[in-house]
Amino acid sequence: MRRFGVIMALGALLGMFAGALTASPALAGRGHKWQLLQGSPFTVPKSWCGFKIRVTIPVGREYIKLLKASDGSMTSLVTGSVRFTYTNLTTGKAITENVSGPAELTTHADGSVTAIERGRTGEFLTPAQAQQFGLPTVSVTAGALRSVIAADGAETSVTLHGHVLVDVCAALS
Repeated sequence: MRRFGVIMALGALLGMFAGALTASPALAGRGHKWQLLQGSPFTVPKSWCGFKIRVTIPVGREYIKLLKASDGSMTSLVTGSVRFTYTNLTTGKAITENVSGPAELTTHADGSVTAIERGRTGEFLTPAQAQQFGLPTVSVTAGALRSVIAADGAETSVTLHGHVLVDVCAALS
């Protein structure tokens, strides 16, 4: 569950990175080429908004480029076009939002991760994280959002230099 929270905290973006990061040694060996990211639908737990939210990806044309540094860190650059459809599974009400980013994730040699997302991004925080960082549990943000996750999976900071465009829980209530 802790790993799920970490993935959600970085947004669905990290969920899409899971397959690419797992294959990163193979991709890194191919040089600096862009690879298509394949995202999968997922469900946000009921405890986050008071109802379950299904997140699907009707437009998924995002690409990733993996760059390995000499210090052992790996930087993932992400660009392209992606939209999320958020559906309240109790009422069936749905909204579709552009969450195209772009983003840059650096996995440091010690296992910690720094994510910098710019533009429009889909953000997912546990209720405790949302309270700690002053953001909604499920939202679409605009501007620069920086997240830091320690090697043990603990989210240490989330900073938004921009604003919340859509509080998804409120929009689907």
